[in-house]
Amino acid sequence: MCFLNTDKLSARLAAVAKYVPKGAKIADIGSDHAYLPCYLAKNSGISFAVAGEVAVGPFQSAERNVSSEGLSDMISVRLGDGLEVIQSGEVDHIAIAGMGGALIASILENGKEKLGSVKRLILQPNISAVSVRKWFLDNGWVLIAEEIIEEDGKIYEVLAAEKGSNPLKPYEQNVEAGLLFGPYLSKEKSKVFAKKWLNERNNWLRIYQQLEHAAQTPGTVEKKKELFTKIQLVEEVLGNEESKRS
Repeated sequence: MCFLNTDKLSARLAAVAKYVPKGAKIADIGSDHAYLPCYLAKNSGISFAVAGEVAVGPFQSAERNVSSEGLSDMISVRLGDGLEVIQSGEVDHIAIAGMGGALIASILENGKEKLGSVKRLILQPNISAVSVRKWFLDNGWVLIAEEIIEEDGKIYEVLAAEKGSNPLKPYEQNVEAGLLFGPYLSKEKSKVFAKKWLNERNNWLRIYQQLEHAAQTPGTVEKKKELFTKIQLVEEVLGNEESKRS
């Protein structure tokens, strides 16, 4: 297990930090102990950060960490929900890590008026990265990079996006598959990527087989159809031989 501090980030937060350029003004939403903004201030040359937290305990921990590092002039620790903690035009980068993809998408949607000055979003959904990719597509953000990593037995994805005129650009032929798997990740097909989607496919197959023995109501039939489509997509992306190995 990785023990975090302001000098050593977990693999998933280190992946987020890679996409924050020197001189950035960044808001870290759901900052927890403020490890990411403290690390960026000490190692990556950012000019300003907001560490936002909705829960009082982590907020107080973030305040202590920022103060003990002597970074209170550079990092503003704020208590609030989502993008409520920032003012319009205050930051040009936003990081949100360690939440579900649907929650991340809702935070962005609810705070859309705060994104006018933001150049880049760096997001690390624990689950449902597809929700984040769909939000990008619907709101004019172009996915520019993706990473998939495994840490302490869990698999995480990191997505970076910038404003652009053609959010469909990364997806090429199959938008449905690109949204689900990630257009860059599905090209790379790393071992971690294959592990994640083989596990998902096996889980969907197990549910599908259970539904085969259930009463065939319209809802059951529709669910089977949805699962079958996803299973097929995994096998197409990974290749049938790779899928059979599991």
